[in-house]
Amino acid sequence: MSVAKKEYKRVTVKSLVEMKKNGEKISMLTAYDYTMAKIVDSAGTDVILVGDSASNVMAGHETTLPITLDQMIYHASSVVRAIDRSLVVVDLPFGSYQSDPKEALRSAIRIMKESGGHAVKMEGGKEVKDSIKRILHAGIPVMGHLGLTPQSIYKFGTYTVRAKEEQEAKQLKDDALMLEKAGCFALVLEKIPAKLAQEVAESVSIPVIGIGAGNGVDGQVLVTHDMIGMTHEFNPRFLRRYMNLYEDMTNAFIQYGKDVKSGNFPSDKEQY
Repeated sequence: MSVAKKEYKRVTVKSLVEMKKNGEKISMLTAYDYTMAKIVDSAGTDVILVGDSASNVMAGHETTLPITLDQMIYHASSVVRAIDRSLVVVDLPFGSYQSDPKEALRSAIRIMKESGGHAVKMEGGKEVKDSIKRILHAGIPVMGHLGLTPQSIYKFGTYTVRAKEEQEAKQLKDDALMLEKAGCFALVLEKIPAKLAQEVAESVSIPVIGIGAGNGVDGQVLVTHDMIGMTHEFNPRFLRRYMNLYEDMTNAFIQYGKDVKSGNFPSDKEQY
């Protein structure tokens, strides 16, 4: 049975909980700059993630680790200026929260004050519990992130599916319940078995948003540059490409170059 969609003029953390309760799926995409965020927001996307994936997509790094807190604030500020409706969640980058709860709070406060973001996202379970609690006690909404956590890629050694073994699956379930109890408003599950993700989503009252975690969760997130085909080297099973902008843009640039060199551009109508 289809569920009537409630119209939200402005999506908040409360809105996401209502969506889960009403059986409405949550759409989430990344953005790192004003122009892209304006388009993503105007399309009615519920959540915009200013992801530390900017380290890969915007800066060309192999991992998410190099991006700094200052750089995340810059990207988030650009996104927030474009937003009319979407909830803006900002990743706390590697090194800004893992070692010390006080440092975690300072990092989260800087993001909220300097970028105008609406919430922060943190990777990890019990190992970052104290940092999460300290941030939440300051009134800053926190989104959790379990499963494949890219900031820990050198510990994992691979980007393969996580929590396939019983012990790791149990730990993930425990961590999800812990994050809910601690006060996180939502949870991202990345690259885990679909059955496990559905079990987690059904065991918690907070929204669970998946990426490579099947269709049994409360919403989905993709990296925008991947799903519109601006990037073309990255081809995981969970990625659906809705456009092929890499090819379209390449062809446009080639044609532009030809038009300039031939004198076809600008034409009489394109000059003063």
